[in-house]
Amino acid sequence: MNLFVTSLRKPALVLGTVLVTAVTAVTAVTVQAATLDAVQIDKSKIGFSFKQMGVAMDGHFAKFSSTLSFDPAKPEQAKVGIEVDLASIDTGSGEADQEVVGKAWFNTAAFPKAVFAAKQIKQIAPNQYEVLGSLSIKGHSRDVKSTIKLSPQGKSSVVSGSFTMQRADFAIGEGTWSKFDVVANDIQVNFQFTAFNAATGK
Repeated sequence: MNLFVTSLRKPALVLGTVLVTAVTAVTAVTVQAATLDAVQIDKSKIGFSFKQMGVAMDGHFAKFSSTLSFDPAKPEQAKVGIEVDLASIDTGSGEADQEVVGKAWFNTAAFPKAVFAAKQIKQIAPNQYEVLGSLSIKGHSRDVKSTIKLSPQGKSSVVSGSFTMQRADFAIGEGTWSKFDVVANDIQVNFQFTAFNAATGK
């Protein structure tokens, strides 16, 4: 009798397992397919690196905001905007931080923010996208291109990437600083954003 009951339970157990697996799979697909429309700032960062006298240096910006509407299945319809508070720069040196917000460098009194706006996003591989956008700093605008990686993590996704810009294109470092013998022209910007769908939560 016990053997008979156990035999009856096995198909039910198998069926239950299949249903749970199916529901889990559907849920995962639904979460991944949800439009990313919010960024968790405290789990995101914008950094940069450059060379000074041939020595590698780096820093980051503590304050920035974003506008986002990104459906991984429809990247061509995405809207992405980033505003960086340039005065929030952290180079690791208080003296350097005060210098770089001055007129010769960022001139934050007149131009407090750096603004990025995506123009085109296209998928180039699974979870990888090429982004073309306009970067505006200190009254100068240039197109920049970056390859970003999308890493789903539960309900949220980590969006990471980098691009190289030339500080001379934005008049960052004027006068005696316009030469590249002390501070190199190339600046690498790297970023990592934790994005999620506001309706479904983090």
